[in-house]
Amino acid sequence: MYVCVCRAVTESEVHDCIAAGAKSARQVRDTTGAGGDCASCVRKICAILKRSEELTTA
Repeated sequence: MYVCVCRAVTESEVHDCIAAGAKSARQVRDTTGAGGDCASCVRKICAILKRSEELTTA
């Protein structure tokens, strides 16, 4: 599923970016470009980051 339609970034790519060490929406943007245009996907990216953080601290 696409997280960022503007840059055609998928949820899988965001997860890969987080696995590689990204801890913020800005770091995801810098790596994938997601959120760099209209920014409507930033909330979704933040939700993915939060869910990932909760899974690693549980």
